[in-house]
Amino acid sequence: MALPNIFTAEVADDVISRINKLTPQTSPGWGKMNVAQMLAHCCVTYEMVYEDKHPKPGLFMKLILKMLVKNKVVSEIPYKHNNPTAPAFLITGERDFNTEKARLIAYIQKTQQLGEKAFDGRESHSFGSLTITEWRNMFYKHIDHHLTQFGC
Repeated sequence: MALPNIFTAEVADDVISRINKLTPQTSPGWGKMNVAQMLAHCCVTYEMVYEDKHPKPGLFMKLILKMLVKNKVVSEIPYKHNNPTAPAFLITGERDFNTEKARLIAYIQKTQQLGEKAFDGRESHSFGSLTITEWRNMFYKHIDHHLTQFGC
């Protein structure tokens, strides 16, 4: 079953509506992150697309990621609870809820406004060139997993 298309205004708006239901006191159903850390964690996906903040993996590591991790990230199969987290996605220390919420919403809006054609064949940070469907699945599946984690 195809995942919702985060590139459409309807789906992006729905995801943003779910984010807007969160409060600084929202607690997770599983996992160790608080809500502000989760929002910062979800921003990492977009930082890897739009910012030069995270070092790219070397050729050997990229090959390993493509072989062992890529399909889990870009497929339609939901994530399991408490999966291992890549080092770049580990959020430690306190984060400001309102700052992280605003950043994540801005990234979702920017991605939706650019549209899926901007991502067709675009090089990802860790997996090489991805199709529109792979980008769509990666963006939606990750945020949906964590919003579900926090009951939204």
